[in-house]
Parts: sequence; structure tokens; C-alpha cells
Amino acid sequence: MEKKRTSNKLMDPIGRLMGLRYKSHPWHGIDIGEYAPNIVTSFIEVVPTDTVKYEIDKVSGYLKIDRPQKFSNIVPALYGFIPQTFCGNSLAKFSAEMSGKKDIKGDGDPLDICVLTEKEITHGDILVQSIPIGGLRMIDGNEADDKIIAVLKGDAVYGEFQDIKDVPEAIITRLKHYFLTYKNVPGEEGNECEITHVYGAEEAQKVINLSIDDYQVRFDFLNAALNNV
Repeated sequence: MEKKRTSNKLMDPIGRLMGLRYKSHPWHGIDIGEYAPNIVTSFIEVVPTDTVKYEIDKVSGYLKIDRPQKFSNIVPALYGFIPQTFCGNSLAKFSAEMSGKKDIKGDGDPLDICVLTEKEITHGDILVQSIPIGGLRMIDGNEADDKIIAVLKGDAVYGEFQDIKDVPEAIITRLKHYFLTYKNVPGEEGNECEITHVYGAEEAQKVINLSIDDYQVRFDFLNAALNNV
């Protein structure tokens, strides 16, 4: 039985004030889940059939078009982020320690997640329950940009996977190829992204916990403001 987390301090005051009138902000207003990091709520921005790269507008919380995909590279899994996480100093320090790189900083975004499922999900802007089984230690320039790899809870094909070693190598290769090339433009010099490690479930849970810690540090003012409501 997974250990339950304490209730979300951000959700309760917002719920009392807003009721069902307004949509919660996907980054700040959605609970990561009471069993995190074993099971996490994930907000999906992009699905494999999308020919446009969608991304959350961090101010409004609405899904926006980041850019049209001009070439044939498509995301090979559901792709989004884990609410109430932040890639900050703690995660950057861990990334530097594990990769041997210097001067690494957090990318200032919520923690990215890829969710494997056999089902065809036709659109993003949805919440799913996912089970982290590993991750890619990605460094973009000098910024930590980890990609957690998870499976959709209850999925008929992937749902029983417990660690990255359970995933066929072809799927891992496909994910790595996407993230190393999706920003590239033919004829132009490639970007500075690199994947230094593929890690398993235990390390993925540590990365998630560090990103939760970073979020609490970065957005402590939200707790303070809401507790004074």
C-alpha cells in the first residue's frame, strides 16, 4: 500500500473560494496526488497525433500553441507535466551530481512527464493518473530538463510495468530520439540537448520529490497568501 500524502494546502482554500465556478490552474491548482511520487496526477499537453506543439501558458493556465511541427517528428507518448513541481536548485544540484556536469541550473518549468499507454488518446488538456517507472536525465544547454517516464494507471499493456527495464528498448530509443531532435531544423546547426542517463523507478521518485521541494520553495508565497484568506 502506497503511503498517502497530506492534503493539498493550495487546493482547499481555492475550493472554498471558487467552488465549481472557475477552472483550476493546471500547474498550481491541481493536486499532484495523495500517493505521489508512486502515483502522480499528470496534465497532458500533447498526444502522438498532434501536428502542433501545445504548451500551457503559465500565467493564464490555458493551453496555447507553442509552435506548429514543421517536420515529421511526433511525440511517441502522452506528454505533459506533473502539477505542483518545479525544476529548481535542488533538482539542478542532483542532475549535476549524477551527470558530472558543472554549472547546471533548473529550467524553471514544471517537471515533464511522458505517459505510455496502448490507448489512442485523441487530445490533450486532460488529467491522467500515471505510475512513474523511470526517466531521462536530459540537459538542455546548462539546464536540467528531466523527462519522467510513466505508464497510464490500469493500462492493459503497460500498466504492469514497474521499472524502466520492463520497457522495450525500441520505445526508449524512440523517446530519446524525439527529445534530442524535436527542436532541430534541417540545414541548421543542432541544439545543445543531451541525455546523459536513463534511470529507473527509484531515481524517478527521487527526482519527483526534489521537484516538489523546489516548488514549495519557489511558490511558498502562494501558501502564505492562501493561508491568510
